[in-house]
Amino acid sequence: MNPLKQLNDYGQSVYMDEIRRSMLSSGQLAKLIEADGLHGVTSNPAIFEKAIAQTDDYKEAFTKFVNGESVEAIYETLVVDDIAAAADAFRTMYDSSDGKFGYVSLEVSPNLAKDTEGTIAEARHLWKKLNRPNIFIKVPATKEGLPAIQTLIGEGINVNVTLIFGLERYREVTEAYISGLEARAAKGESIERVFSVASFFLSRMDVLLDPMIEKAGAKDLLGKAAVANAKVAYSMYQDIFASPRWAALAAKGVRPQPLLWASTSTKNPAYQDTMYVEPLIGENTINTMPTDTMNAYRDHGKPGPNRITEGLEEAKAVLAKIQSLGIDLDKATQQLEDEGVEKFVKPFKSLMTTLGEAVKVPVKV
Repeated sequence: MNPLKQLNDYGQSVYMDEIRRSMLSSGQLAKLIEADGLHGVTSNPAIFEKAIAQTDDYKEAFTKFVNGESVEAIYETLVVDDIAAAADAFRTMYDSSDGKFGYVSLEVSPNLAKDTEGTIAEARHLWKKLNRPNIFIKVPATKEGLPAIQTLIGEGINVNVTLIFGLERYREVTEAYISGLEARAAKGESIERVFSVASFFLSRMDVLLDPMIEKAGAKDLLGKAAVANAKVAYSMYQDIFASPRWAALAAKGVRPQPLLWASTSTKNPAYQDTMYVEPLIGENTINTMPTDTMNAYRDHGKPGPNRITEGLEEAKAVLAKIQSLGIDLDKATQQLEDEGVEKFVKPFKSLMTTLGEAVKVPVKV
């Protein structure tokens, strides 16, 4: 059996962390849904920059824009068309699973990562324009993003909370989700189909911390920080969504906020290419994988049940040992958040320039 599809049997959804127009027009996405048991698709500005600026998929689409149309409007048209088509490909799954599976994510502009009101306005706009229930609007888990997340959930807008690195920030994310649901329920509005996921980024954490760990002479801890962090986060998830406070909301039909493992491609060639999949399989989790990681797991993945709950005390010990080396994990995760925002801003600016050149519009970046 396909190891990717087997993950579904153990309570883990597989999302594809990639989208481009040819996947939709060729029927490739539909084939992957069937063959690999895909439950959704995630996107981000870097993915769209690669798809639009570095492939020929959109050349024909460029010819349909009026000379002088703004690059922002062109970008929105292109990505909304793709996201809508992908969501339609998953709609039957969404309906048959009663809204548990079949979601596609579109991120607000990375330029809004520190702008609460701007994030809320753009999320509302995209949600209304897409007009599909199986959409996530991606909002980064910055300090400014947290109140936006709470507001959007309170308005019934599904949110994929992205760029989570730190455990305390994760706690704040769950608070925003729960508070948003409580506010909506207090107004007498339905919360049954309001949904959110919390996206923890993995490989970037090891990329940052490994050189510090090696310098401190603790080679036994190399490549262990991100998985340990994820295991502790899942333990927190279990506690938070088993609380009496959550039970009151669950009685109204709403679902817990699953943890989604993102940044799952292995950056260090010395590490196993499935290292951010194998140890993090668990009930009500999601792993979003770029195609290279999907291909690797399909080829030699070895799924098994409830691995995410194994070795929790060891995971806590790994994080404690890293701290004991003088590495400030709170400072490191804040750095990762800041860098994560910038890693989306740069390709977004590059894409705006590419679009401007394609339709002969000067762009301020």
